[in-house]
Amino acid sequence: MTLPLLAYAPSSQNQRVEGYEVPGDEHSGIFSLDKTFSTTDVDVLDMDALISAAYRQVFHEQQMLKSNRQTLLESQLRGGLISVKDFVRGLATSDAFRTWNYEVNNNYRFVELCVQRLLGRNVYDEKETLAWSIVLATKGVEGLVAALMGSDEYMTSFGDATVPYQRRRVLPQHAQGDLPFERVPRYTHDHLTQLESLGYDFSADRRLTQGDWMETSDGVRKAAGAITAGLAIFLSLVAIATILSWFGWISL
Repeated sequence: MTLPLLAYAPSSQNQRVEGYEVPGDEHSGIFSLDKTFSTTDVDVLDMDALISAAYRQVFHEQQMLKSNRQTLLESQLRGGLISVKDFVRGLATSDAFRTWNYEVNNNYRFVELCVQRLLGRNVYDEKETLAWSIVLATKGVEGLVAALMGSDEYMTSFGDATVPYQRRRVLPQHAQGDLPFERVPRYTHDHLTQLESLGYDFSADRRLTQGDWMETSDGVRKAAGAITAGLAIFLSLVAIATILSWFGWISL
């Protein structure tokens, strides 16, 4: 039995308020393929920029690695076999995305990441997080991604031809709007707890590392001091010998 999506009330976030500001550097770039044109009419550089924007939105800068590239999806998009929406869905359901985001987080944090990266906004509240977490628990990663991208909100905001982006990040009335999602930590404290449960003792490592560093630093300082003193004595002897040779008292 499929559970219906838990109801939640949208709050007035930036993207839900109409704005009249002139787009600038602080605003997210919009990358889209107009449905009225075929892929053969799109410049290669424009397609490269769109693909890079999709990777940056789904994986973020920290995960834009060569090993995470989905070359088959890229080829299908360039050939017009899939839409931009299908390409984004493929990235969000790839093994690489699952490894870097799902396997290292709890369901709540993973839901927040997916809402940010696929709907271009933060979750409204804990109730929305819980609602999508139930979808994740019952339908898995692919079911959650399909539900988010099949929502009216996604189709209204991005449709089939536009790469998702962070919507309305800056409010003109404020000196600084919402932070870019790239600056939001990908992991939560649960990931650290999970690593500690596997036997990693980071507190002990830090104390040991600090102690080793202090002992090493003392040894290095002593060695450097001895070398400096020896070099000073040697240069002094050379200077004295040079002066004595000038007076003819010794021969070099």
